[in-house]
Amino acid sequence: MTPAFFRSSCLVIALLILFPFNTNAVDPSEILGNATLEKRARHISKDLRCLVCQNQSIDDSDAPLARDLRLLVRERLIQGDTDNEVFDYVVSRYGDFVLLRPPVKAVTAILWLGPAIFVLIGFIGLLRYFRRQSKDENAEDQNT
Repeated sequence: MTPAFFRSSCLVIALLILFPFNTNAVDPSEILGNATLEKRARHISKDLRCLVCQNQSIDDSDAPLARDLRLLVRERLIQGDTDNEVFDYVVSRYGDFVLLRPPVKAVTAILWLGPAIFVLIGFIGLLRYFRRQSKDENAEDQNT
């Protein structure tokens, strides 16, 4: 094996890992005959969180609950609901957590501030660790 082949193989593998393919879990039997309604359903489904997977949209998840939500979205659109009415209906049943981008309000503040709080705690922990290390080194230098 030549080094160039090895490097190019590593590059291809890294790209496949870093940029996964987007696969939709929508079953062909779920797809609506009306292309406009289907496009709206897909748009809505991409913004709704799978309650089982939690880090995927219902459009990307193949969990049974995600399938039920996709069908619910399509039913509401067939009944004539607007996109906002569909979102409001789903949120009224499952709460703001079902939205991949929940609104900023007091109840969802932890969702928005949580990552920053964890980074801050980690930074403070590292700062204390390095301060303690420098104090230990200074104490050793004074004892010798």
